[in-house]
Amino acid sequence: MEQLNNSTFCLRDTMNSSPKLVLYNFSHSSCSWRVRFALNLKGLDYEYKAVNLAKGEQFSTEFEQLNPLRYVPVLVDGDVVVSDSLAILLYLEEKYPQRALLPDDPRRKALNLQVASIVCSSIQPLHMLALGKRIEEKVGPEEGLLWAQSSIEKGFFALEKLVKDFASRFATGEALYMADVFLAPQIATVVMRFNIDMSNFPILSRVYESYKTVPEFRASSPEAQPDAGS
Repeated sequence: MEQLNNSTFCLRDTMNSSPKLVLYNFSHSSCSWRVRFALNLKGLDYEYKAVNLAKGEQFSTEFEQLNPLRYVPVLVDGDVVVSDSLAILLYLEEKYPQRALLPDDPRRKALNLQVASIVCSSIQPLHMLALGKRIEEKVGPEEGLLWAQSSIEKGFFALEKLVKDFASRFATGEALYMADVFLAPQIATVVMRFNIDMSNFPILSRVYESYKTVPEFRASSPEAQPDAGS
Protein backbone atom coordinates (compact mmCIF):
# COMPACT_ATOMS: atom_id res chain seq x y z
CA MET A 1 0.00 0.00 0.00
CA GLU A 2 1.32 3.42 -0.90
CA GLN A 3 0.38 7.03 -1.11
CA LEU A 4 -0.15 8.89 -4.37
CA ASN A 5 3.09 10.50 -5.52
CA ASN A 6 2.21 13.37 -7.82
CA SER A 7 5.72 13.66 -9.23
CA THR A 8 5.91 10.10 -10.52
CA PHE A 9 2.30 9.02 -11.03
CA CYS A 10 1.38 7.89 -14.53
CA LEU A 11 -1.97 6.41 -15.52
CA ARG A 12 -0.43 4.27 -18.27
CA ASP A 13 2.11 2.80 -15.84
CA THR A 14 -0.66 1.98 -13.37
CA MET A 15 -2.61 0.15 -16.05
CA ASN A 16 0.35 -1.76 -17.43
CA SER A 17 2.24 -2.67 -14.28
CA SER A 18 -0.41 -3.70 -11.78
CA PRO A 19 -2.05 -7.12 -12.20
CA LYS A 20 -4.62 -6.46 -9.50
CA LEU A 21 -7.26 -3.88 -8.77
CA VAL A 22 -6.03 -0.44 -7.77
CA LEU A 23 -8.21 1.85 -5.68
CA TYR A 24 -7.46 5.56 -5.53
CA ASN A 25 -9.23 6.84 -2.44
CA PHE A 26 -9.06 8.82 0.76
CA SER A 27 -9.50 7.20 4.15
CA HIS A 28 -12.08 9.69 5.43
CA SER A 29 -14.19 9.82 2.26
CA SER A 30 -17.51 7.99 2.76
CA CYS A 31 -17.63 7.33 -0.99
CA SER A 32 -14.25 5.64 -0.76
CA TRP A 33 -15.30 3.78 2.36
CA ARG A 34 -18.28 2.15 0.63
CA VAL A 35 -16.04 0.85 -2.16
CA ARG A 36 -13.52 -0.54 0.33
CA PHE A 37 -16.39 -2.24 2.15
CA ALA A 38 -17.64 -3.81 -1.08
CA LEU A 39 -14.18 -4.99 -2.10
CA ASN A 40 -13.73 -6.59 1.31
CA LEU A 41 -17.11 -8.33 1.15
CA LYS A 42 -16.26 -9.73 -2.27
CA GLY A 43 -12.86 -10.86 -1.04
CA LEU A 44 -11.05 -8.92 -3.75
CA ASP A 45 -7.43 -7.99 -3.24
CA TYR A 46 -6.54 -4.44 -4.23
CA GLU A 47 -3.71 -1.97 -4.09
CA TYR A 48 -4.45 1.02 -1.91
CA LYS A 49 -3.51 4.40 -3.41
CA ALA A 50 -4.13 7.32 -1.09
CA VAL A 51 -5.25 10.65 -2.51
CA ASN A 52 -5.08 13.23 0.26
CA LEU A 53 -8.07 15.53 -0.24
CA ALA A 54 -6.98 17.75 2.65
CA LYS A 55 -3.74 18.51 0.77
CA GLY A 56 -5.49 18.97 -2.58
CA GLU A 57 -3.87 15.99 -4.30
CA GLN A 58 -7.09 15.44 -6.25
CA PHE A 59 -6.39 18.65 -8.15
CA SER A 60 -3.13 17.44 -9.65
CA THR A 61 -2.85 17.15 -13.42
CA GLU A 62 -1.90 13.52 -12.96
CA PHE A 63 -5.05 12.65 -11.03
CA GLU A 64 -7.17 14.39 -13.65
CA GLN A 65 -6.12 11.62 -16.04
CA LEU A 66 -8.03 9.22 -13.83
CA ASN A 67 -11.09 11.34 -13.17
CA PRO A 68 -11.70 14.70 -14.86
CA LEU A 69 -14.08 15.61 -12.02
CA ARG A 70 -11.18 15.09 -9.60
CA TYR A 71 -13.23 13.13 -7.09
CA VAL A 72 -12.39 9.92 -5.27
CA PRO A 73 -12.78 6.99 -5.45
CA VAL A 74 -11.39 5.72 -8.73
CA LEU A 75 -10.92 2.04 -9.51
CA VAL A 76 -8.37 0.82 -12.06
CA ASP A 77 -8.78 -2.75 -13.30
CA GLY A 78 -6.23 -3.39 -16.02
CA ASP A 79 -7.16 -1.02 -18.83
CA VAL A 80 -10.54 -0.17 -17.27
CA VAL A 81 -10.86 3.01 -15.21
CA VAL A 82 -14.09 3.60 -13.30
CA SER A 83 -14.89 6.63 -11.16
CA ASP A 84 -17.97 7.30 -9.01
CA SER A 85 -18.73 4.82 -6.25
CA LEU A 86 -22.07 3.61 -7.62
CA ALA A 87 -20.56 2.98 -11.05
CA ILE A 88 -17.64 1.18 -9.41
CA LEU A 89 -19.94 -1.11 -7.42
CA LEU A 90 -22.06 -1.94 -10.46
CA TYR A 91 -18.88 -2.71 -12.40
CA LEU A 92 -17.61 -4.96 -9.62
CA GLU A 93 -20.96 -6.70 -9.45
CA GLU A 94 -20.82 -7.59 -13.13
CA LYS A 95 -17.10 -8.35 -13.42
CA TYR A 96 -16.71 -10.13 -10.07
CA PRO A 97 -20.07 -11.78 -9.30
CA GLN A 98 -18.81 -13.68 -6.25
CA ARG A 99 -20.57 -12.63 -3.05
CA ALA A 100 -23.33 -10.80 -4.89
CA LEU A 101 -24.30 -7.39 -3.56
CA LEU A 102 -27.62 -7.35 -5.40
CA PRO A 103 -30.24 -10.02 -4.62
CA ASP A 104 -31.89 -12.07 -7.37
CA ASP A 105 -35.39 -11.01 -6.36
CA PRO A 106 -36.32 -8.04 -8.60
CA ARG A 107 -38.18 -6.21 -5.84
CA ARG A 108 -35.31 -6.40 -3.37
CA LYS A 109 -32.81 -5.58 -6.09
CA ALA A 110 -34.76 -2.43 -6.93
CA LEU A 111 -34.93 -1.55 -3.24
CA ASN A 112 -31.16 -1.86 -2.88
CA LEU A 113 -30.59 0.34 -5.91
CA GLN A 114 -33.02 2.93 -4.54
CA VAL A 115 -31.20 3.10 -1.22
CA ALA A 116 -27.84 3.41 -2.97
CA SER A 117 -29.18 6.16 -5.23
CA ILE A 118 -30.69 8.15 -2.35
CA VAL A 119 -27.43 8.03 -0.41
CA CYS A 120 -25.13 8.92 -3.29
CA SER A 121 -27.43 11.43 -5.03
CA SER A 122 -29.67 13.03 -2.40
CA ILE A 123 -27.65 12.93 0.83
CA GLN A 124 -23.89 12.64 0.46
CA PRO A 125 -23.35 15.40 -2.15
CA LEU A 126 -25.12 17.89 0.12
CA HIS A 127 -22.41 17.68 2.76
CA MET A 128 -19.30 17.46 0.60
CA LEU A 129 -16.39 19.44 2.05
CA ALA A 130 -16.23 21.93 -0.82
CA LEU A 131 -19.97 22.61 -0.71
CA GLY A 132 -19.96 22.88 3.06
CA LYS A 133 -17.20 25.46 3.00
CA ARG A 134 -19.02 27.44 0.32
CA ILE A 135 -22.23 27.51 2.35
CA GLU A 136 -20.37 28.54 5.50
CA GLU A 137 -18.80 31.42 3.59
CA LYS A 138 -22.25 32.61 2.53
CA VAL A 139 -24.33 32.09 5.68
CA GLY A 140 -21.88 31.26 8.49
CA PRO A 141 -20.83 28.02 10.24
CA GLU A 142 -23.97 27.63 12.38
CA GLU A 143 -26.39 28.06 9.51
CA GLY A 144 -24.24 25.81 7.35
CA LEU A 145 -24.42 23.05 9.95
CA LEU A 146 -28.19 23.41 10.30
CA TRP A 147 -28.58 23.20 6.52
CA ALA A 148 -26.48 20.05 6.34
CA GLN A 149 -28.36 18.43 9.24
CA SER A 150 -31.71 19.23 7.65
CA SER A 151 -30.65 17.73 4.32
CA ILE A 152 -29.29 14.57 5.94
CA GLU A 153 -32.35 14.06 8.14
CA LYS A 154 -34.70 14.48 5.19
CA GLY A 155 -32.86 11.68 3.40
CA PHE A 156 -32.76 9.47 6.48
CA PHE A 157 -36.50 9.82 7.08
CA ALA A 158 -37.07 8.69 3.49
CA LEU A 159 -34.72 5.72 3.91
CA GLU A 160 -36.36 4.73 7.19
CA LYS A 161 -39.74 4.48 5.45
CA LEU A 162 -38.30 2.77 2.40
CA VAL A 163 -36.76 -0.17 4.27
CA LYS A 164 -39.27 -0.57 7.13
CA ASP A 165 -41.01 -3.61 5.60
CA PHE A 166 -37.77 -5.32 4.59
CA ALA A 167 -35.20 -4.61 7.29
CA SER A 168 -34.10 -7.42 9.54
CA ARG A 169 -30.53 -7.81 10.75
CA PHE A 170 -29.53 -5.59 7.83
CA ALA A 171 -31.34 -3.01 5.73
CA THR A 172 -33.08 -5.34 3.29
CA GLY A 173 -32.99 -8.67 5.11
CA GLU A 174 -30.62 -11.09 6.81
CA ALA A 175 -27.82 -10.70 4.25
CA LEU A 176 -25.59 -7.74 3.47
CA TYR A 177 -26.33 -6.12 0.13
CA MET A 178 -25.60 -2.92 -1.75
CA ALA A 179 -28.01 -0.90 0.39
CA ASP A 180 -25.89 -1.74 3.42
CA VAL A 181 -22.65 -0.92 1.64
CA PHE A 182 -23.97 2.60 1.08
CA LEU A 183 -25.77 3.04 4.39
CA ALA A 184 -23.06 1.88 6.80
CA PRO A 185 -20.36 4.47 5.94
CA GLN A 186 -22.98 7.17 5.47
CA ILE A 187 -24.45 6.73 8.93
CA ALA A 188 -21.01 6.54 10.54
CA THR A 189 -19.84 9.70 8.78
CA VAL A 190 -22.83 11.92 9.53
CA VAL A 191 -22.98 10.87 13.17
CA MET A 192 -19.35 11.88 13.62
CA ARG A 193 -19.39 15.05 11.52
CA PHE A 194 -22.90 16.44 11.95
CA ASN A 195 -24.14 15.17 15.33
CA ILE A 196 -27.24 13.60 13.84
CA ASP A 197 -29.61 12.25 16.49
CA MET A 198 -30.08 8.68 15.31
CA SER A 199 -32.84 8.05 17.87
CA ASN A 200 -35.14 9.56 15.24
CA PHE A 201 -34.28 6.66 12.95
CA PRO A 202 -34.74 3.44 14.94
CA ILE A 203 -34.46 1.07 11.96
CA LEU A 204 -31.30 2.68 10.61
CA SER A 205 -29.85 2.76 14.14
CA ARG A 206 -30.55 -0.93 14.64
CA VAL A 207 -28.99 -2.06 11.38
CA TYR A 208 -26.00 0.20 11.99
CA GLU A 209 -25.31 -1.67 15.23
CA SER A 210 -25.23 -4.84 13.12
CA TYR A 211 -22.77 -3.27 10.68
CA LYS A 212 -20.34 -2.61 13.51
CA THR A 213 -20.04 -6.36 14.10
CA VAL A 214 -19.07 -7.11 10.48
CA PRO A 215 -15.28 -7.65 10.11
CA GLU A 216 -15.26 -6.39 6.51
CA PHE A 217 -16.89 -3.15 7.60
CA ARG A 218 -14.44 -2.60 10.43
CA ALA A 219 -11.51 -3.35 8.12
CA SER A 220 -12.74 -0.73 5.65
CA SER A 221 -13.16 2.01 8.26
CA PRO A 222 -11.08 5.20 7.98
CA GLU A 223 -8.99 4.47 11.06
CA ALA A 224 -7.92 1.11 9.63
CA GLN A 225 -6.43 2.66 6.48
CA PRO A 226 -2.74 3.51 5.89
CA ASP A 227 -3.53 7.22 5.42
CA ALA A 228 -5.76 7.44 8.51
CA GLY A 229 -3.57 10.09 10.07
CA SER A 230 -3.62 12.34 7.01
